[in-house]
Amino acid sequence: MPIEKVPMTPRGSELLRAELARLKEERPRISREIELAREHGDLSENAEYHAAKDRQGMIEARLKDIEDKLARAEIIDPARLSGDRVQFGARVTLTNLDTDEEVTYQIVGADESDIDTGRISISSPLARALIGKCSGDEVTLHLPVGTRKYEIGDVVYG
Repeated sequence: MPIEKVPMTPRGSELLRAELARLKEERPRISREIELAREHGDLSENAEYHAAKDRQGMIEARLKDIEDKLARAEIIDPARLSGDRVQFGARVTLTNLDTDEEVTYQIVGADESDIDTGRISISSPLARALIGKCSGDEVTLHLPVGTRKYEIGDVVYG
């Protein structure tokens, strides 16, 4: 079974590496918190101990998740791409055909998506509908809130 690649931009890779470093720095502090909480005696009723252990578990799980994603990362630099077809890394301008509202989104990896800054995940319904389309194409999305129709305007890389 082939290993599934995790697409991300160079920026997304940098963000994950920074989070990984921050979490690794946090490990010793959590260990000290656990040791201090142990010194308070009976662990069965020690809320500080249980909270520190829970935090340690969350940090270790996130560390493993990030390390796995970075190991499977396929870093795609949008600055090296071109064309009028929508693909990973593209910045796409859309016009809502019902409201004439115009929005611009960049298609990025799941961990770097942030709708507030116009970055949508490659696995989102909108991004999946856009992939392979060209400027001027219409896209119809069937969402729980209803059907939305968009026309693709500019497709820009870099």
